[in-house]
Amino acid sequence: MSNIPETGKSPRGRRRLIVVQILVFSLLLTLGGRLWDLQIRNGDAYAREASGNHVQRVVQPAVRGSVLDARGMPLADNETRLVVTASRTELLKMPDDGRAVLTRLAGVLGKRPEDIRAKVRLCDAKTPRPCWNGSPYQPIPITDEATTEQALQIRERAEDFPGITAEPTAVRRYPAPGKANTAQVLGYLSPVTDAEVQRAKDTDAPLLRSDQVGRSGLERQYDAYLRGRAGVTRYEVDNLGRVIGRAPSDPPRPGSHLVTSLDARVQRVAEYELNEAMKAARKQWDRNTRRNYEADAGAVVVLEAKTGRIVAMASNPAYDPNAWVGGISAKDYARLTDEKSHHPLLNRAVQGLAAPGSIFKVVSTTAAVNAGHSFQGPYNCSSSYSIGDRTFTNFESEEHGPISLGRALEVSCDTVYYRLAHEEWRKDGGLRPRAKPRDWFYKTAHQFGLGKPTGVDLPDEAAGRVPDRAWKQRYWEANKDAWCETGKRNGTYAERVAYENCHEGNLLRAGDAVNYSIGQGDTLVTPLQMAAIYAAISNGGTVHTPTVGKAIVSADGRKVQEIKPRTHGRLPMTKATRDAVDEALAGVITRGSADWRFQGWPQDRIPLHAKTSTAEVYGKQTTSWFATYTKDYAVVMTISQGGTGSGASAPAVRNIYNALYGVSPDGSIDPDKALLPAPQKALPRIKPDGSIGAPPVGGRARGD
Repeated sequence: MSNIPETGKSPRGRRRLIVVQILVFSLLLTLGGRLWDLQIRNGDAYAREASGNHVQRVVQPAVRGSVLDARGMPLADNETRLVVTASRTELLKMPDDGRAVLTRLAGVLGKRPEDIRAKVRLCDAKTPRPCWNGSPYQPIPITDEATTEQALQIRERAEDFPGITAEPTAVRRYPAPGKANTAQVLGYLSPVTDAEVQRAKDTDAPLLRSDQVGRSGLERQYDAYLRGRAGVTRYEVDNLGRVIGRAPSDPPRPGSHLVTSLDARVQRVAEYELNEAMKAARKQWDRNTRRNYEADAGAVVVLEAKTGRIVAMASNPAYDPNAWVGGISAKDYARLTDEKSHHPLLNRAVQGLAAPGSIFKVVSTTAAVNAGHSFQGPYNCSSSYSIGDRTFTNFESEEHGPISLGRALEVSCDTVYYRLAHEEWRKDGGLRPRAKPRDWFYKTAHQFGLGKPTGVDLPDEAAGRVPDRAWKQRYWEANKDAWCETGKRNGTYAERVAYENCHEGNLLRAGDAVNYSIGQGDTLVTPLQMAAIYAAISNGGTVHTPTVGKAIVSADGRKVQEIKPRTHGRLPMTKATRDAVDEALAGVITRGSADWRFQGWPQDRIPLHAKTSTAEVYGKQTTSWFATYTKDYAVVMTISQGGTGSGASAPAVRNIYNALYGVSPDGSIDPDKALLPAPQKALPRIKPDGSIGAPPVGGRARGD
């Protein structure tokens, strides 16, 4: 038995217990009082102080992926520049909204103050361009061409330039390798808007207010791949701005590279030859309008016939896409959007619409054969053809007598097609059509893929127009009131046309049918649509979806997503019809409407097939078209207000083929000079460090 007394039972133990209890009670009372002071008495004050602690985000832009040609040459990449930016938020805190600061900045940069101020104003419906269409809280680029001296002045005199920064930044660059501009195909970037940020909020590709997004061309079409994802570093800071901790952060993810089927060398040749053809056309006299041809715009497409891959695509007038980097100037924006500039931002190869004229006759020839007419004929190629009191003539009223459809293609005889189209129109009931008219000429055009986009991987492609009965009805319903208001039976030509359209504009008239058969009237196509058709004739009838993209390659080169060629059906012609058309188009080169332009061409070694066209446009000069193909390529060129197909476009197209195959002016062939694209399956080698190498050597290839 222990002699130590129990604490709770001895007087001393009881006193110790009482002391402990008093101490505990005192501590609890003190703690309760402190909690009451924190939560009740001074709770609001402490809450206000705690609210000053928040998370600040520092955005690390992702490096945008490059756009490469088929051999790995960069068509669009990035470079480091000294970028001067302005914080609109800081400027608006100043009594004069930052006008004095921006004026001083203009002095340092050697620019006009009003131009600097224009860059920081926000875009809205009433504000003219240029203006800032991005987030008002994001630093606004003033220039990306600051010199080292200018950047030092801004940084060393920080007190004179509050809200202004000058930092090295990676910016987009369009290097134009070998002077291959490629502007309309590549497109350009501009800052993301708040509305776009909100729309992308819950998608797989969210946007930050610092992002630049593609606005046209490949930059827009493949933006989600090229852009990558910006990184965000998050810091916990107190109300004095001091960092007190680190929050979870997201590292930047660089964008993927886009490898295209374009060949920068062929692209340069196409651009150069188109421009030279337009300049040459402007020196030619148009005897119909009694002035030189204006040749105000044009386009050319070079397509791989067996795959639909686009080797070159040029549109003129062009522009420098670098003008958009860092924010476009007022002067450049005005020049690009001025009506007199003829819309250089438009990619006329996929967005330019025009009547195709005689290059459309491959469609009409097929329609006639499918309707039961013999390819061999014969058909009377008279100088004119009359319907009622209207007379439709051949080009320059030429006459060739009884000929086949093949010869009609070779010499481009309009009256043969007038007769066939008129006959089919009457079979379908004329102005009082039967319940289900066959409409062979219109049906066949739809089967060729006209009247709808080709599906090319470029944005805003035009669909074109097949002016069939359904379109006539829709168009009449939309315009009837205006026609009836302005039309007069015995007025001017325009008033008589309006009167006629008011009363029977929904009817498919005989004149509509015969004009349509030679690609005139209300028919509209794009150069790419016609290139796809001629490529299909070349390869035996398979219609491919034209493509520019060839592969999407991750930044480290380890993941490759190939963009494979796609087909969407076949031309509505038998092999016999295709072969007969093919032979006739070869005859255009050797004995037809283009033979004078192809003297000395090595036709026995590189068979070339073509169709010329001189399309009429009301109120304008004629449109020049030249559509061609070999077994490897289809090349189509058009020049608005450029004259004849053989006169304006044909020489330029021949020069493009000369470059592709290494053909000299005397007709000899030097394979070492041929600009044949890289093999179809060979892709540029992108190394783990992001550097780019040429594709493996596999010999010259022609897209097959």
